[in-house]
Amino acid sequence: MPKVRLHDLRHTHASLLLTRGVHPKVVQERLDHSSITMTIGLYSHLTPGQQEAAAAATLNGLLNKEKSPVKAQGEK
Repeated sequence: MPKVRLHDLRHTHASLLLTRGVHPKVVQERLDHSSITMTIGLYSHLTPGQQEAAAAATLNGLLNKEKSPVKAQGEK
């Protein structure tokens, strides 16, 4: 088994959480970053499509659609 640095495991943990829709504030707290700005700055490349998802959620809300492409936190 290859050697893995603790830092690499930490980065993988954060990446997995963010790509699965965990709120960045939660990730920031788990990593013990001093601010959410640091977390978002380091990991924002992992969340492409967020603008499109936000626009779709807004449109769905305006059209009173029950289903949204943006999953609620904890929804599977």
